[in-house]
Amino acid sequence: MINAVGLQNPGVDAVIAEELPKLAQCFRKPILANVSGFYVEEYAAVCQKLDSQPQVGWLEVNISCPNVHGGGMSFGTDPAQAAAVTRAVKAVTTKPVIMKLSPNVTDIAAVAKACEEAGADGISLINTLMAMRVDLKTRRPVLANTTGGLSGPAVFPVALRMVWQVARAVSIPVVGMGGVSSAEDVIEMMLAGATAVEIGAANLVDPFICKRIIEELPAVMDRYGIHNLRDIIGGAK
Repeated sequence: MINAVGLQNPGVDAVIAEELPKLAQCFRKPILANVSGFYVEEYAAVCQKLDSQPQVGWLEVNISCPNVHGGGMSFGTDPAQAAAVTRAVKAVTTKPVIMKLSPNVTDIAAVAKACEEAGADGISLINTLMAMRVDLKTRRPVLANTTGGLSGPAVFPVALRMVWQVARAVSIPVVGMGGVSSAEDVIEMMLAGATAVEIGAANLVDPFICKRIIEELPAVMDRYGIHNLRDIIGGAK
């Protein structure tokens, strides 16, 4: 899938007033809140508001957003900018902060290490890869935005490689994502170094994919002689 929908959401105030109460009616465990922003102060302001919400257990800070005060470059493409966002967020919250990295960089490990040194409690990766398609009839880009974010099974090998690199560069937990769509993918991600795994695009194909994968994990673990998932984290030689 290639999308250019941006980061559509109703804003943090609407999430707190409307969406969190609705979630509480059907989900009774802490949730992970994904945070975006266009400048450092905005990231901090959003995280500060979410810090007071008992439903929010973790903050996942998406630093693939364009820095409008820095010429439009993504925070996640510059280790110094990534560290600046990390420090600003950590200063206003007591909740664990997981920095979500962009794969559209030359050295993903350098960005991850900068976040760790700035106080991040964890790293999650990857976000979407930049991509495009051209309509053969019109000879114009398919997307009105020309380029968009590529997600789904096609990005899994890239995500796995980056999880492997980051897990060996930092000492904080790594959350792996990118094209995960089966219990086997989950185990492969954990062998590469992921402590936990997220699923994105596959939910659009099967809204119950997470439930199904959790139910299938025990059988797949038995097939490969795995007794405890914690034992395989970073176990790929």
